[in-house]
Amino acid sequence: MAAEVSVIATSSLGDRSYLASDGRTAIVVDPQRDIDRVLYLAGEQRVRITHVVETHLHNDYVSGGLELARVTGAHYLVAAADTVGFDRTAVTDGDVVAVSDSLRLRVVATPGHTFHHLSYVLDEATAGDWQPVGVFTGGSLLFGTTGRTDLLGQEHAHELAHHQHASAQRLADLLPDGAQVWPTHGFGSFCSASQADAPDSTIGREKQANPVLRLAADAFVTETLAGLDAYPAYYAHMGVANAAGPAAVDLTPAARADAARLRERIAAGEWVVDLRHRKAYAAAHLAGTVSLGLDGPMSTWLGWLIDWGVPITLLAETPEQVADAQRELVRIGIDRPAAQATGGPEQWATAPEQLRELRLADFAALAAARAGDTPAGLPAPDVVLDVRMTNEWRASHVEGAVHVPLPDLPERLGDVPAGVVWVHCGSGYRATAAASLLANAGREVVVIDDRFDRAEAAGVAMAD
Repeated sequence: MAAEVSVIATSSLGDRSYLASDGRTAIVVDPQRDIDRVLYLAGEQRVRITHVVETHLHNDYVSGGLELARVTGAHYLVAAADTVGFDRTAVTDGDVVAVSDSLRLRVVATPGHTFHHLSYVLDEATAGDWQPVGVFTGGSLLFGTTGRTDLLGQEHAHELAHHQHASAQRLADLLPDGAQVWPTHGFGSFCSASQADAPDSTIGREKQANPVLRLAADAFVTETLAGLDAYPAYYAHMGVANAAGPAAVDLTPAARADAARLRERIAAGEWVVDLRHRKAYAAAHLAGTVSLGLDGPMSTWLGWLIDWGVPITLLAETPEQVADAQRELVRIGIDRPAAQATGGPEQWATAPEQLRELRLADFAALAAARAGDTPAGLPAPDVVLDVRMTNEWRASHVEGAVHVPLPDLPERLGDVPAGVVWVHCGSGYRATAAASLLANAGREVVVIDDRFDRAEAAGVAMAD
């Protein structure tokens, strides 16, 4: 049977894991911490996992590799050069790992995303010879871009960018144009230096489209470093956890909190997170909560915004939604919510005055308000607050707006000028999170629940 490679996508973090098999024996590459997804897929395909491999010690999520190897008895392949606190099968550049009679892995050193990053070429036995099917590239060669090179500190970013260029060239020289490229990052992950929309790729396509294979080294390094924006603060904890050896996860339901207990948690300064869609949150919510809907990258923004280790309580309409949130959070090392509550805002409040609304508008309403014709029911804006990331702001922004990226807002609430705040982002998701933080600080706020790319056409003046 020909090699079959299945993708296990984690869209909320912008990552992919892989299960590759010959119909009997399987390899798993860069698994997320909730390994039940992998075990289910292996069971469905009736294959036995014999090898679990890590391309690198991840900075954007806690790996499930160690636990998956323990549960399945598989060999756990980790770079020999990485210092880790667990037993592993140490591999290095040039190693060839026999998986079965028809599959093998070739280990290729591809430093750049990290110093000890590895890629794995998947070879298949064909007509008595080994032929490369593709390469698992982790955070090295991605679709149309590469993994970012500053996660180990700005002092290493320049050197690692040069390594990244050389590593991509090495893979392009080593493999035929038809070889598949299977990256872990690059689907919205902050581990990616930039973003691309391609669903799949080959070495040949990357030669045509990827700057790392089209630019000379110095030009690539300059372009890459110039394009890097901030990355989530919780990344500081991921590499440490992965090097130590993550524990198994506990996805059993968290303790329930009644309305009185929710008020106590909010009063104590804990985070109580409303997982409902932002429009439902705007219609009615428990005062003191923060809006981070499950329809967006909840775990990324929550992990970025909180003080690490603060108790977190989850609010949702159903137990299934809370379970989904728990699964997302364990992937970034938030192992157990302090509590949960399900239902709706009326059940979460001890008195009607504890319920609050958020007013919504669009960019057309902002344009009208700035022209002196504020729509009925909305207060005129004194401040337009843009909570997008710095690269988004630099590309284009509203004339006269104030810029505070969402991750900085908890520490910079005092930097937002006085008056009524109309807040926007790129779509409305981050703006609603920001508005909840501002409202909790006593500010009067309006959420611009609209796409930023519609602002200019709606009549909003843009900065030159």
